[in-house]
Amino acid sequence: MSVLTRDQKLSSAFDRPVVLALPKGRILRECGPLLARAGIHPEPDYADEDSRHMRFPTDHPDLDVIRVRSFDVATFVAFGAAEIGICGSDVLMEFDYPEIYAPLDLGIGGCRVSVAEPQDHAGKTDFSRLSRVRVASKYPNITKKHFATRGIQAEIVALNGAMELAPGLGLSRLIVDLVATGSTLRANDLVETEVIAQVTSRLIVNRTALKTRPEAIKIWIDRFREALA
Repeated sequence: MSVLTRDQKLSSAFDRPVVLALPKGRILRECGPLLARAGIHPEPDYADEDSRHMRFPTDHPDLDVIRVRSFDVATFVAFGAAEIGICGSDVLMEFDYPEIYAPLDLGIGGCRVSVAEPQDHAGKTDFSRLSRVRVASKYPNITKKHFATRGIQAEIVALNGAMELAPGLGLSRLIVDLVATGSTLRANDLVETEVIAQVTSRLIVNRTALKTRPEAIKIWIDRFREALA
């Protein structure tokens, strides 16, 4: 029985590119300096969200970048379509994929998942008297768990955007959404009344890939760790 040498094992580990999934939007822009410090330079149009391309080579033949919706990064990594990715801890909380390992807090994309309600009602809701509440959110699992700790059943109105319109139009009593500066809430006469969780972006890894391609994956974890240092 033949035994692979270390060089043969490394060659096998890099026989196809590792795929790094990045989220569109604000986090993609914040990723730029971090990627550069990690020595990762994708094709320039990876940052052009008008580009119709979704997969981009980098200056490393053993690493490609894909650009997807922020909520989809975790799904691509969990199912092995991408070996590593960058996504917010809010996404990890919402989906709670056991297939994902999150070794590094990247310290970018800081915001929070919060409860908000109309300014006129802020501070006047006695949650101890409620058994049910309607909430507009793109975070059904986070929202249900949060209110369940108070013995309240949250009826979710699933929205992917324009959450701030829901209370004023009678669609829901409350919203649960990402808040960064709070300016959108204020512009729509809403007040942030409770913070459910602080959010930052994490480097995430597919657990199976880490076991089957450890050399190929760990080199990128180490590069991100060094970039943070």
